[in-house]
Amino acid sequence: MNTAEMQRQLRALTDRAEITDLMDRYLRSLDDGVFDEEWARAFHTEDVTAEMPIGTVHGRDALLAHIRRGMALFDRTVHLGTNAVIEVDGDRATARGAQLSTHVLADGSGGLFISAGHADTELVRTADGWRISASALRVVWTQGSPPRLPAELAPASAA
Repeated sequence: MNTAEMQRQLRALTDRAEITDLMDRYLRSLDDGVFDEEWARAFHTEDVTAEMPIGTVHGRDALLAHIRRGMALFDRTVHLGTNAVIEVDGDRATARGAQLSTHVLADGSGGLFISAGHADTELVRTADGWRISASALRVVWTQGSPPRLPAELAPASAA
């Protein structure tokens, strides 16, 4: 194996490791519950588009506001991501993985809401490292009672 091929393979492995780390840190951050501008910049491009079961938002500021409101519906959460298939093409990448999310409702009932599905993610390499430029969470099943959504989180008003 020549030096150029070793460098190419090393770059591919490094890219995959950095993307995996970004996605793992993102899911863990949802459970940590600190959603500020630094959080948003650490994971997303300024022009990010995020498609979620409660609507689609465009732009980092809109996503930050939407995540804050959405996560406030839960007292505690655990988000698990696994089986990610990552495809890197230069400074762009895609990832598709399974996601299982467990939520304790904040309505005082102690109720649980569980959802499972697939997360499709587009990423770009920036000067600060890999960032999510688009994501879509496609829920395939749920268990328990979902939280009652306030009007500002209803899917029709999230666009």
